[in-house]
Amino acid sequence: MSTTALPGSAAPDEALAPPQTSPSPTGPVVGPGRWVEHWDPEDPVAWEHGGRRLARRNLGLSVYAEFLGFCVWALWSVVVPQLPAAGIPVTLGEQFWLVSLPALVGATLRVPYSFAVTKVGGRNWTVVSALLLLLPTLALAWSVSTQQGFGVLLACAALAGLGGGNFASSMTNISFFFPEAAKGRALGINAAGGNLGTGIVQMVIPAVVAVGAGIHLEYAGLVMVPLVLLAAVLAWRGMDNLREARSDLGSYRDACRRRDTWVISVLYIGTFGSFVGYSAAFPTLLVSQFPEQSPYIAFVGAVVGALTRPLGGSVADRLGGARVTIAAFAVMAAGAVGAVLALAQHSFVLFVASFVVMFAGSGIGNGATYRMIPAVFRAGVSAADLPRARRAAAACIGIAGAVGAYGGFLIPQGLRLARTELGSLVPALWVFVAAYVLMGLLTWVRYARRSSALAEHTV
Repeated sequence: MSTTALPGSAAPDEALAPPQTSPSPTGPVVGPGRWVEHWDPEDPVAWEHGGRRLARRNLGLSVYAEFLGFCVWALWSVVVPQLPAAGIPVTLGEQFWLVSLPALVGATLRVPYSFAVTKVGGRNWTVVSALLLLLPTLALAWSVSTQQGFGVLLACAALAGLGGGNFASSMTNISFFFPEAAKGRALGINAAGGNLGTGIVQMVIPAVVAVGAGIHLEYAGLVMVPLVLLAAVLAWRGMDNLREARSDLGSYRDACRRRDTWVISVLYIGTFGSFVGYSAAFPTLLVSQFPEQSPYIAFVGAVVGALTRPLGGSVADRLGGARVTIAAFAVMAAGAVGAVLALAQHSFVLFVASFVVMFAGSGIGNGATYRMIPAVFRAGVSAADLPRARRAAAACIGIAGAVGAYGGFLIPQGLRLARTELGSLVPALWVFVAAYVLMGLLTWVRYARRSSALAEHTV
């Protein structure tokens, strides 16, 4: 998350690292345990003489590990709608609990996961966090194959939150590897690659559990085991630790004192929280509202949400994050209204299309809101105070990412309450519309209104 990274190097540990060419004296040298000393990505000479290559290698392996984290985080969203067909009786309310609890646990783990990188090293923690994914995958396989009751299933679903924590540690780690000029793009690639795991798992796992006669839900967990082990091996063999990547608690204190940190965190509940919440709930919604239709199409929403995230950041670079964030909330509100109309007409096509619109809005909003953070913290800051402002902005990214993920719990729970207590999803959808309107208004008042102190900076 936020901390400063200073470049450096060390010589490969032959027992742990693959053979490497001899680096230039001005470039990074990886030492025992793959620790890199005195790393400084802002040094153009060191960056060109091996620094860029080292950073890109770590980014590629980080994307794969984070991708698997999102896959595991979303596994129960695929499994839960099929539990009754597999002979495991669960009510609709219990299904919403099973798909929402991983988000609650994942959001809570984001803060300790991000600090773990600075305590044990990015490469080392990637190995550990990857191996931890064996717990939820094996627990899922055991619980469904032995047809455990709801309480045990809920505990096993909670373990899937370990996959949600991976996002924070991965983003923190990669932030140390790239110079300021390239950091936004690198973090965007890392985030989008991870988010894509949700859609891919929803696309692939339904076919996996249908292999052979009947439904084999345990395959959903077992198929992930070799992929998780591969991620751990690749991280062990190919990633690096930066010794000077340290926790900057002062920057977190600075960020926590800023009102904008909490405003942006609320906005991120509406963008990233919507992506996680809708991803978790969408397959269950399709089965409960349109049992005559196949829920397989659910993966499209999560894929669209992941792919539009870089687009949101790119457009925000040109038009300003606040304007694009407001537009994203308008798109999500329109999608929620469309879902209400679809339920009134019992139109499967309109319902799916409306949710895809909401997913697209959430993805665009994710990228745009993230782009706002450095601009907000940089606004009106003198050149001398700019380094401190950058560190506080990085801390804000971590805080907002953790708070925003709680939306992944709130949205399915809102849908559960509406469906079980009021008999319809419509009240929850109208609440979502109102929330998006209020969040869009908050963004305008704070960052885009002409009389706002930040409007002139095109936040």
